Amino acid sequence: MTALASAAMASPAVAADAPVVVPLQGLEPLIPMDAPTVASGVPLPVPGGPTGFQKGRSGLPDVSLPRVPFTSTLPQTVLAAPLPEVVEGSEPGEALFTTPRSEMAATTPGAVVGNPVVTPRGDRLGLPDLAVPEVGVVTPALRGALGSQLGLAQPTA
Repeated sequence: MTALASAAMASPAVAADAPVVVPLQGLEPLIPMDAPTVASGVPLPVPGGPTGFQKGRSGLPDVSLPRVPFTSTLPQTVLAAPLPEVVEGSEPGEALFTTPRSEMAATTPGAVVGNPVVTPRGDRLGLPDLAVPEVGVVTPALRGALGSQLGLAQPTA
């Protein structure tokens, strides 16, 4: 049973997203052109196993609040706005801003508390010494690359 559970956790999960289309057709009576189109999605992050629990400087393990990694795929985003007709009878097309699907990885912040008991020394009959605990915060991290494109698209028939 434990082997099956660990195998299921080790297999990479496919990150999905929830599609979102912003309804802007209500703007058409207010602006002198067709409404822009905005289509994207909401990424659904997949949590991983916590990291941390490393051996401390004094030989004893540090007590820590581990960082939790999250992976997700940012969905493709398309923003298309029709260009106004400058010359009568012309079809200028539309301005197009797109971002492709891209992988993102993030980790939550963590905390480290140094152990207040240090290893014994010879001058105190083998008893451990007490030390002032050291407290630290492990910063969050975000990795990924987002390549956006801006251009003009020909009018569709």
